[in-house]
Amino acid sequence: MTPVPPASSPSPAAGRGNMPAGAREGPAGTGRAEPLRRPLRRDAARNHGRVLAAARQVLAERGPDAGMELIAARAGVGVGTLYRRFPSKEALMDEVAGQLLGELADEARAALALPDGTGLDAFVLGLGGWLAEHRGYADTVLGPVKQKGSCAARLRELIDQLLGQARAAGRVAPEVALGDVMALVWALRGVVETSGPVAPDAWRRFAALHLAGLRAPGRLDGLPPLGREELARISAKAHGTPPGPGAEAPS
Repeated sequence: MTPVPPASSPSPAAGRGNMPAGAREGPAGTGRAEPLRRPLRRDAARNHGRVLAAARQVLAERGPDAGMELIAARAGVGVGTLYRRFPSKEALMDEVAGQLLGELADEARAALALPDGTGLDAFVLGLGGWLAEHRGYADTVLGPVKQKGSCAARLRELIDQLLGQARAAGRVAPEVALGDVMALVWALRGVVETSGPVAPDAWRRFAALHLAGLRAPGRLDGLPPLGREELARISAKAHGTPPGPGAEAPS
């Protein structure tokens, strides 16, 4: 808990107009107090960042059942301060999920800048490492909370762009669709969660095998890929959000 600083002695101007604490005198001659808002905004932003960092640390150590009191203690803030910013644990998990998905989106954007259509491979391998790093709570954090529907849709759109680059460069077969890549992502999550405690790097071989399969998938006659409407519905169910009109969100 951050110690409370001792109260300072009254200044010579302390009696001007019974000015409230946490305020300064306004423009000359107005007699009005002007709140000191900027330091408060800095404090709020600092506490916000500390809480999110603490939540991620505690979740990695204790899993999704970690309590808000432990997160507050790790962040060095009071439980009341934590609940004023996040009125429920779900609200905090929503914020953490948005932050995590935002990081994945940044990785996807960086992969789009790689040459010769190599971004898709790089992103899938980076995703595997990210899932391994957050193993044990990623599935729970990325479960049905409010922010993730739109965040996940933006991420799927970026993955679709990576696939388009890889297809144009001849690094994946022409018949490979976004649904095939998303199925690989879902499977990768399962491999990381299942094998992680015993073989934390097993996902690497799995990813390499499936990326090779995207380059030469063989005969797929009669095996249509998941369409965008199906992907939107699957994502909506996983994230606890409505699929939207026509279920045509990028998938």
